[in-house]
Amino acid sequence: MNKGPLGNPNRHAQNQKLDRKTTKSVILRLGKYILAHWQLFVVAIVFTLLSNQLSLLGPRYSGEAIDAIAVKDGINFPLVWENVQKMLICYVVSAILAYGLAVVMIHLSQRIVYTMRRQLFEKLNTLPVTYFDTHATGDIISRISYDIDTVNSSLSHDLVQVMTSLYTVIGSLLFMWQISKPMILIFALTVPASILFTRYRSKKVRPHFRLRSQKLGELNGFAEEMLSGCRTISAYGKEDVIADRFNTRNTDAMNAYYKAEYYGAALGPTVNFINNLSISLVTIMGGILYMYTQSGAILAGSVFYITLGGIAQFVQYSRKFAGPINEFANIMHEFQSAFSAAERVFRVLDEDPEPLDDEDATDLDGVRGDVTFQNVDFGYVPEKRILHNVSIHAAPGKTIAIVGPTGAGKTTVINLLMRFYDVNSGEIRIDGKSIAKIRRADLRRAYTMVLQDTWLFYGTIFDNIVYGKENATPEEVRAAAKAARIDAYIESLPDGYDTVLSDDGVNISKGQRQLITIARAMLSDAPMLILDEATSNVDSRTEIQIQEAMSELMRDRTCFVIAHRLSTIQNADLILVIQNGKISEQGNHNELMRLGGFYSTLYNSQFT
Repeated sequence: MNKGPLGNPNRHAQNQKLDRKTTKSVILRLGKYILAHWQLFVVAIVFTLLSNQLSLLGPRYSGEAIDAIAVKDGINFPLVWENVQKMLICYVVSAILAYGLAVVMIHLSQRIVYTMRRQLFEKLNTLPVTYFDTHATGDIISRISYDIDTVNSSLSHDLVQVMTSLYTVIGSLLFMWQISKPMILIFALTVPASILFTRYRSKKVRPHFRLRSQKLGELNGFAEEMLSGCRTISAYGKEDVIADRFNTRNTDAMNAYYKAEYYGAALGPTVNFINNLSISLVTIMGGILYMYTQSGAILAGSVFYITLGGIAQFVQYSRKFAGPINEFANIMHEFQSAFSAAERVFRVLDEDPEPLDDEDATDLDGVRGDVTFQNVDFGYVPEKRILHNVSIHAAPGKTIAIVGPTGAGKTTVINLLMRFYDVNSGEIRIDGKSIAKIRRADLRRAYTMVLQDTWLFYGTIFDNIVYGKENATPEEVRAAAKAARIDAYIESLPDGYDTVLSDDGVNISKGQRQLITIARAMLSDAPMLILDEATSNVDSRTEIQIQEAMSELMRDRTCFVIAHRLSTIQNADLILVIQNGKISEQGNHNELMRLGGFYSTLYNSQFT
């Protein structure tokens, strides 16, 4: 089928608008998914609080044990063992709760990802054909798989670290405040330096991760396109050319990936250096204060007073304080990747769906099949019209054939009939009703289609045929298959109608796939029929065999037939010749042959 416009003029501006969305807006949208499963999130918060609180108590008991050892009148062994036992209990229970937290977050992230992937797929089902005409299939698949998996990784792992880090930083700061207020002043210099550098670097890194997601999507799209055309590539000996083109895109993706990781990787070591510097300064300052305390220059109760156990506690808390900041810096580039991936997903979710039916749209019942094009103008983009002032009348039960050179607008007529696109001017009517005033679902159910590009899904042959009429009986399915001249082939298979077709039916020939789609159409009871090169993949002998079946399929239905093989349309009630978007000739076969115009020339070129 014609792919419609080669590009969307509003797409660049739209992407620029979405690109300007702040990280905050992405976080808020992800937060809505988390709140939808608030019970699990509350459990995760409780586990986080308990696990980190117990982990923070460990250094306190460790310091008290050291002070019990460092007393002048001898070691207080009972107090040492008591504190050691408390420390061990805190760390063991904290580890168990941390494991429980990880399990809860995995469940939470999986539910969120399931919801996002379901919403994304449902959204794709509501988008107009124009979206798929202007976006590569591989790029769309990349958003469903890679981008959502990236979000999942951050939710299940990075979010846990952030939650843990936040509580640990605050708790450690409070404990250090109780131990030694002067020593905290060191962090008044190092922490702002870490934060400012992290914010500065994140702004620089974010565009690189956005570009990485874009390039990976383009690479996937190209790979999907080339793999689907592997036979053609081999037939023309273009393997090296395609490999070079793939390598170019692969290099672009690799470079984008390298730059994102390179600039993101510089964040962690720098923040780690600042934190290690702060711990070194803490150790030096603590040692100085302890020496003055031991010499008696600093008395107990003074703000500068500190014990050996206090220094040990402060150093451990400073590591707990600095460690999460360092971890947060290390995972910031992962968050940048996740935010870029989430942004790409949200772009699809924010796409305008196919316009809703008008409030006064009516049902389409008792269709007779009287179809009229009245002065229709249409272009996929405003500045380039495909159809110009086209008028067609198809009486109920008549067959209208459409022929013309490639690109003349034949398939565009089908797109307008199905209302995949709306006309720019003029009107299309069915039984006197404007299709703009008919519910799209009813309009499309009124047609059954057999296209040149066959589509079969993974499942049995029976399931693929019955797709045209889900409540059909096995006898009806077999009758349709016999009429399509595919029954004998199906019965020759080991599993008959229960034979499972692989994706798109690649385990059978193109001709057999097309016959199955014809059988599917024969099973449908739609009053109107569209045949777009329906026998293009069938050999001439088989085509002759199914002409009678096709005649049966077309009987009492209004039919629109696009065909390059003019032998298939000689009996059409009306043949339209479209050239340059206009109807240049019309009439039945004999009338057009007598006219001696484009149709007769085309016919003679095929049969002379």
